[in-house]
Amino acid sequence: MESLSRRRALALGGSAALGTAGILAGTAAAGATDGKAAGGWQRLVVVTANIGRDHRDKREAAVRAVRHAVTVDGATAKPLVGWQEIGEGDDDGKEENFIREHFGKAFSNLFVGDKVAHHVPISVPDAFNVVGHRITRAHGGKGGVSPHRVITEAVLQLASDPQVQFVFANTHYVAGAYNGKNDPSEAWRRKMWKRHFQRQRDKVLQYWNAQGFPVIWTGDVNRSPMPSLVPGKEQRAFARGIDQIGWLPGTNGTQIRLKRTTSVPMHVDGHDARVAVMQIRRG
Repeated sequence: MESLSRRRALALGGSAALGTAGILAGTAAAGATDGKAAGGWQRLVVVTANIGRDHRDKREAAVRAVRHAVTVDGATAKPLVGWQEIGEGDDDGKEENFIREHFGKAFSNLFVGDKVAHHVPISVPDAFNVVGHRITRAHGGKGGVSPHRVITEAVLQLASDPQVQFVFANTHYVAGAYNGKNDPSEAWRRKMWKRHFQRQRDKVLQYWNAQGFPVIWTGDVNRSPMPSLVPGKEQRAFARGIDQIGWLPGTNGTQIRLKRTTSVPMHVDGHDARVAVMQIRRG
């Protein structure tokens, strides 16, 4: 039986000189949709996965496990993945290669190898066209404490129904701000955590939502429970835990609903991948 460290207990819930880049042209990758549900609902499997720094020999198996997170009617679903801690502290390039290998031609792997945002890339299945993508700065780094933090974003369009559009965002908050331990940099950590929270709320969720887009986000937030980004509107797949999936409904006619949640053991750094099996449609 594996020991349950404080970090792992937090992850399981106890029961990113950068500037905001303008939206960039994305590559459209139309493909077969991943399983239609009754009433026009389309299945959407969302995964948040922190590969971590420990157990480096388990990294490829972890990426493979994320790829095979959900099976429906004997077929492996193609998930929409927000990755964290890719090449962070173990920058040998292998994690990026594992993602490219196991999330190949059937995916658009955004920000993999990006100079600014490679720690938090996104894998988009070919059921969706990538209309555009950008990077939003959260805060700068501090030597020996934390790298810079960013939020990666992609505007996605359902290939089989281009009127269905939403924004997917992914991020990783600074560690140690709310872990119950004191260290010389704790005040800085808390200040940066709060700044990151404000940027995610104002520059990402509310920015895109004001244009009508629903926003689905993933991330390792390093705080449990995490306060609501938009009280009364934002929804969460998980009530507790530092690995989170949330969404903010929009007004562009795209509807999103949660069907169920699950988790996938990765055996790396105290993290399991967390999964939200959602559905999406044009209202």
